[in-house]
Amino acid sequence: MQFFLAQVEEESSGGLIDVVPGLMIWTLICFAITFYVLKRFAFGPIQRTIDERRDRIRTAVDEADRARAEARSLLEEHRQLIGQAKGEAAGILAEARKVADAQLERVKQEAEEERQRRLEETRRQIDAETKRSLDLIRAEVADLTLEATARVTGKVLDAEDQRRLIDEAISELDFSALDREAT
Repeated sequence: MQFFLAQVEEESSGGLIDVVPGLMIWTLICFAITFYVLKRFAFGPIQRTIDERRDRIRTAVDEADRARAEARSLLEEHRQLIGQAKGEAAGILAEARKVADAQLERVKQEAEEERQRRLEETRRQIDAETKRSLDLIRAEVADLTLEATARVTGKVLDAEDQRRLIDEAISELDFSALDREAT
């Protein structure tokens, strides 16, 4: 046990826990001087630097938020413009299709009218040619009838007899087949 007491006395003398009043006073004085110097010359500039950095960071964050909001609004505006452009393009295409369909229909109608006009003109020409041909045939038949009558009877007929014979000969001929072919 004595061994332990000697050891405890040795440890208590010169250890860190020993209270030495002179050392304690000088430590407090040095601490106060250091604290005063730090407060006077270091803490102020350090605090200003920290405040300036905080302000710069806050400003940068605010600018980033504004830039993000502006980017979002620009993106939304861009989307709206794209949607509007797509709508206008669809409208232009629809209008172009309408115009093309209308022109196609007009061209078809004009072609049909031209075809009908040409067909009608051709029919008129055919009818006129048929009538002219029938008139020529009738005149030829009349001439042949007069000549045949003059040869058979041996005499020349007067105008009234010629007319009667021509009408009888023509009425006996069937021109309906020619009329059907013409139409």
